[in-house]
This record gives sequence, structure tokens and C-alpha cells, in this order.
Amino acid sequence: MNITILDNATLANTSLACIEQLGNLTTYELTSPEQVIEHCQGADVLITNKAVLNRDTISQLKQLKLICVSATGTNNVDLDAAKEFGIAVTNVAGYSTPSVVQHTFSLVTNLLGNTHRYQADCQQGAWQKSEMFCRLDYSFNDLQGKTFAIIGGGTLGKGVAKVAEAFGAKVIIAERKGVKCRDGRTPFEEVLKTADIISVHCPLTDETRDLIALQELKMMKPSSIIINTARGGIINEADLAKALEQNLIAGAGVDVLTKEPAELTNPLANYTGNNLLLTPHIAWASTESIVRLINEVSLNITAFNNGESRNRLV
Repeated sequence: MNITILDNATLANTSLACIEQLGNLTTYELTSPEQVIEHCQGADVLITNKAVLNRDTISQLKQLKLICVSATGTNNVDLDAAKEFGIAVTNVAGYSTPSVVQHTFSLVTNLLGNTHRYQADCQQGAWQKSEMFCRLDYSFNDLQGKTFAIIGGGTLGKGVAKVAEAFGAKVIIAERKGVKCRDGRTPFEEVLKTADIISVHCPLTDETRDLIALQELKMMKPSSIIINTARGGIINEADLAKALEQNLIAGAGVDVLTKEPAELTNPLANYTGNNLLLTPHIAWASTESIVRLINEVSLNITAFNNGESRNRLV
């Protein structure tokens, strides 16, 4: 069996031993749209994170039997075409939950503690020139007692809620915008008005695109912060930059953008204020998460070879 990985760079040079033992493995660090057909030739199994497999490509791959998406989202694969041409498709879910939860709180606690600003002071020699033993130039706020709102009550949202409660925060789960509030949820607009921290963990859909724009940001408390480790586009990026610049909210931590890698013209990538922490889509990518991901892909391939259905989407 010939197995090809189209974007091995996304696996951060992690050992592929569990996949290598399943067949003849070929790896490409990255695959551009112009290289897809060439790189896919001769493969029985394709592994892709972000490399796009559209209808035109899939229709030309007569030997292909299985596409393994080394991620949860599958928008880079034409599932209808795969079904039409009899090609199975699998994904991996849940592998990155500990990593995303941890990165969420890295952003939260750094913003609340202004850690990045104090670190910059130390690097630039400000502490060394201080007249007293510490510097108290920027606020340092407890997470305990804060109202911590979660948008998206799935596995990630539940994981974040558990940690927030351990810090002593009051956790509330936002109801979907514009729908009747269910038991255990808090109306969307009430969440915006009352939360000290809002953390986004919902998928990007037509319903959630620009879910939080300038109108919603203006409802938030000036002392509040917002975190997005979910998907770019859920928070309107230009509006968030404006809200930060005008101090409508106290801060934001963002790990995802509408277009990645960040475009030179992206308003958040260009923002220079110290109330934004921007990281390059790394929340999912702890070493342990990538190991779990590779192991899950290997188990998906093994299950397919054994005629079993495991994480099958098609």
C-alpha cells in the first residue's frame, strides 16, 4: 500500500513510525495547488491537513482508496466527489483539546496579568532602573471571581469551563444568537454585557460568521477581554482592531484569522497596541497533540484496511 503525506510540515517533524509500518510512505513538506496532482500520483492513501483535494483532483486519482484528513475540519476535501468516486474519507477529532484549553488560558492569564508588557520591560532594562523591588506600572487582575463566558458548549468549551471553574471564575455558557434561551444557557446579549472574559469555541458557519462585530463589541464592558482560539471570521477582525484601538474593551487574544497565513493587510496583524496578543494558529499544536493526531491517523488507516468504519465521513 502506498501512503502519501501532502503537507508533512504541519506535523512538525514528529515521528511517523506508526504510519511507516502500514505501507510505503512518501512525504512532501508542503504541496501547492499546482503540485497536487503530481504529488498524489500512485497513492492508495493520501494524508492531508490543509492541501486541497477538489473534484477535479479526486476524479484523476484512479488508484486512490482513502483520504485521511489529519485534522478535524474537512473543508479542504470535496466530500461529495469522494463519495461519487468511491473514496473513503476520515478525520480526527478531539486530539487537540488539552492543547487548545491550555493555550486559551495562556492568552487569558497573560492579558489579565499584562505579562507580555512586564516581560518587555525586563528585556528593555526598565526593571533594572526601578527605584523599588518591583514594577506596578500595569494592572494585574485575578481570574478568580470573574464572569467567564463561553461561546460554543462542545468538548472544547466544556474543557475551558472546567479549568475556569478551577481558577474560581463564574462560568456561563452563551446561548446561540437570536434563539430562545435553553436551560443552563445565558442569552447572547446578556453574555456580552456581563462577561469579564469571553472565550470563543464554536465552529465557523454562515450563522457564526461575524458573530461578534462592532455592535457586539460595544456591548461589552470596557474592562472585558475576548479570546478566539476557534476559527477566524467569527470575530470581525477590522471591528476588533477598532475596538482595541478605541479601548472599547480591555484586550483580546487571537490565535486564528480569516485568511492564514496572516495577510500583510490584516488589521490585527498590523495592530501594534499592547492590548492584543496574536499567535499564529498554534493552539492545537502541542507536541502531545501532534503525536495523538498521527496515532489516530494510523488507526484510521488500519481500520480501513480491516474493513472497519472508524472516524469515517464518507
